[in-house]
Amino acid sequence: MTTISRRSLLAASTVASAGLPWPTARAQGSYPSQPVRLVVPYAPGGGSDFTGRLIAQKLQETAGFTVIVDNRAGAAGMLGTEVVARAPADGYTLLYADVAHGINPAVYPKAKYDPVKSFAPITLVGAAPQVLVAHPSFPANSLKELLAMPREQMRTIAVGTPGQGSGPHLTYELLRAKIGLELVHVPYKGGGPALNDAINGQIPLVMNAMPPVMPHLQSGKLKALAIATPQRHPRLPDVQTYAESAPGVVVYNWYGFLAPAGTPAEVTNRLAENIARILALPDVKEKFDGAFLDVMPQGSVEMARFLDEEVRQWKAVAVQTGISLD
Repeated sequence: MTTISRRSLLAASTVASAGLPWPTARAQGSYPSQPVRLVVPYAPGGGSDFTGRLIAQKLQETAGFTVIVDNRAGAAGMLGTEVVARAPADGYTLLYADVAHGINPAVYPKAKYDPVKSFAPITLVGAAPQVLVAHPSFPANSLKELLAMPREQMRTIAVGTPGQGSGPHLTYELLRAKIGLELVHVPYKGGGPALNDAINGQIPLVMNAMPPVMPHLQSGKLKALAIATPQRHPRLPDVQTYAESAPGVVVYNWYGFLAPAGTPAEVTNRLAENIARILALPDVKEKFDGAFLDVMPQGSVEMARFLDEEVRQWKAVAVQTGISLD
């Protein structure tokens, strides 16, 4: 399931090209000669909106792009994604994708686009691993201890996620398929309500990405049982990885840029080069770090490989578990 491109996400935070001069419009032809629309397939205010707008602003400040962020929320991100899939392949309509891009077509069979064939990869941007957290009173302190509980007891324990078909939900399903982690799945309408219920002791376990859970871990209102990284994470060095109990389970909530299929390589390459330089800027690194995100610029080749792995993984989980949300 996991190849170099997935396992090297954290190592990719060092941008080798950071010291190179910024590409000029003359060197790259006339692109862009008009504003670029960046479709964020979610409502304003979330992680996609925050990071997408930050990079859009920096593209304007440092590389002369005019980028208009277009929030097209709806259908778990599929509405905005379909807009980009149908757009002209000229580099003037881009998609700011996340983990749902690989999950949605697996659990929504009627999706009107192919997550790989309908798009040209540009670059990954950042990622945050999935974390299993618990109320401090929960008897287990790690995934290993949770798995050691009697099977009958484990099957009565509830785990909350931000909703059916979300990244945390599919991460739970992946664990269930791989190691038989049998819990009571409770889908919430968003990650915030699930975490609030865990803090209040109304649900013992919650699975979500690192950014929303870290403030509660730092305050001691919740504790972490496991994190879905290949090695221990520097922000949570004492927390076991999922892979220690479930080899191969490495799951990130990631962000990246895609263009419609057929977009010229010189356009996607210019975008990737500029975005890599932006992600190496100290103030951008600081903002990502403050949001508990790891910078991960990799370019189009690595993003294509990564996305292919993502799609294959979630299709396999959907088939094995029978999840279908149409």
